[in-house]
Amino acid sequence: MNRFNRVVLVWLAGWWMAASATVSLCAETPHDYAKWEKEIAAYEQMDRTNPPPKGAVVFTGASTIRRWTTLAKDLPGQLVLNRGFGGSEIADAAHFADRIIVPCAPRMVVLRSGGNDLHNGKSVEAVFADYKEFATKVHAALPSAQIVFLSLSPSIARWEQHEKEKALNDLVEQYTKQAPYLKYIEEYDIALGPDGKPRPELFVADKLHFNAEGNKLMAEKVRAFLAKP
Repeated sequence: MNRFNRVVLVWLAGWWMAASATVSLCAETPHDYAKWEKEIAAYEQMDRTNPPPKGAVVFTGASTIRRWTTLAKDLPGQLVLNRGFGGSEIADAAHFADRIIVPCAPRMVVLRSGGNDLHNGKSVEAVFADYKEFATKVHAALPSAQIVFLSLSPSIARWEQHEKEKALNDLVEQYTKQAPYLKYIEEYDIALGPDGKPRPELFVADKLHFNAEGNKLMAEKVRAFLAKP
């Protein structure tokens, strides 16, 4: 091997090591919880001003929950609290549970999250691991509360990830069978039409979030679940 070839090989080796280090550094970038601080602090201030009733059903998760402004009306006869924050992932719900869920002393915690996680590049397995961490943390703080996963359902805007959403639902559903305090509500197909695709009339203009009619379908499943002994 001549000197030129050796120099090229050394340069390529150095470039590869630098590129690998960069990829590794990006993979280890800490999750940014600070971006939710204003919204979480607002919930805390609201609870200090008007302490929520104990024994309620707390709904948390991403924008599907945050935008469900008719939650109390759609679930008559139930004490419900909305603690959703749009754009969040399951890891965020777990991180802020001590501040916006545990102090409410709910009898039940309903989580609807995971779609943003998949959209942001997390694997199904990684999102499932985050769910298990959420369940473990909430159960440790609220051992008598039920933890309910409200399953993901496909949207038009993110149809490309519907198989991953179904896979995550299946993993969570199987996991809930391991403990009596874990529950699962199946809602995967609530917005699907005869062709197996999401029905446009159930979504707002962004084709991602439910409109009032979509929320009603979601509420039907939740009401049926809450009506069980």
